[in-house]
Amino acid sequence: MTELLTLNAIRAQEPSPGIWRKLLAYLGKTAADDAPLSMLTVLDSNGLDDALWCLRCVKGRDGAIRLLACDFAQSVAHFNADPRVQAAIDVARRYAVGNATVGERWMAYGAAYDAAWDARAAAEAAARAAAYAAADAAASDAAWAAAYAAADAAASDAAWAAAYAAAYDARVAILRRWIIQQEAA
Repeated sequence: MTELLTLNAIRAQEPSPGIWRKLLAYLGKTAADDAPLSMLTVLDSNGLDDALWCLRCVKGRDGAIRLLACDFAQSVAHFNADPRVQAAIDVARRYAVGNATVGERWMAYGAAYDAAWDARAAAEAAARAAAYAAADAAASDAAWAAAYAAADAAASDAAWAAAYAAAYDARVAILRRWIIQQEAA
């Protein structure tokens, strides 16, 4: 099994003090060294965000890391059924293995960004329509304002939070599988 990291490799990327202290405490160490370190250890000790941060310390696996990002995107693609989203993931996969140009990648990025913006606008419009309907039913300005504010908030921050929470466990599982595959290679 080939470990992808060492503490010295992580330290060279200047991790935040929080990441660094947490990892050293988990390992029972006080300083960096060149002993092989599994990314699974980082995932288990520090969690998903810090393990993803540590990907910058992994050398020679750029294509595999890009494919990992595609797997993450695919795991949440169902939240936006716009075909531009899937097309962007497909281009990103092709780029990761050398079968798409930088120009194709940027065009796909732009299209996916537009799809995300369109979806947000549609969600906000639906929330506003619900607010208007609720306000009409309540027939009072205070009720209208409250319904509008609630619906508007639901269309943005709450929807994002729900989507993020729903995808967290899937991303941990995807990363765990990826680490096992990469360390076995």
